[in-house]
Amino acid sequence: MTRPPIHQHTTFLYTRDLTATARFYEDVMDLQLALDQGDCRIYRVGRDAFLGFCERDETPTHPVGVILTIITNDVDGWYRHLADQGVAFESEPTLNPRYEIYHCYLRDPNGYLIEIQRFEDPAWAEVV
Repeated sequence: MTRPPIHQHTTFLYTRDLTATARFYEDVMDLQLALDQGDCRIYRVGRDAFLGFCERDETPTHPVGVILTIITNDVDGWYRHLADQGVAFESEPTLNPRYEIYHCYLRDPNGYLIEIQRFEDPAWAEVV
């Protein structure tokens, strides 16, 4: 049996401060707001990929175990773009030979870890 198609993907995360989160993802990251639902805002991160934030009181103050990975061929460009806006990075762009990736890390206003990454592994080109 063939599974039904998947047309889009959205990951939802919680925030205690939707205003600060919106300012970061809209003004700093320059993501397109796809839908404003009042207490939730959904951003387009790719053609059919979205990231949503919903304001909830039960949001952890120090989230762990979540990495938002943005894949781009221009990791250095993203690093410069965000650093020019005063974003503090946890690591500068570097090559990780174990996973064959070039990447850097930063945190959003909620404490979520963001990785900006390029795959160096030629097998990834066969996937996409």
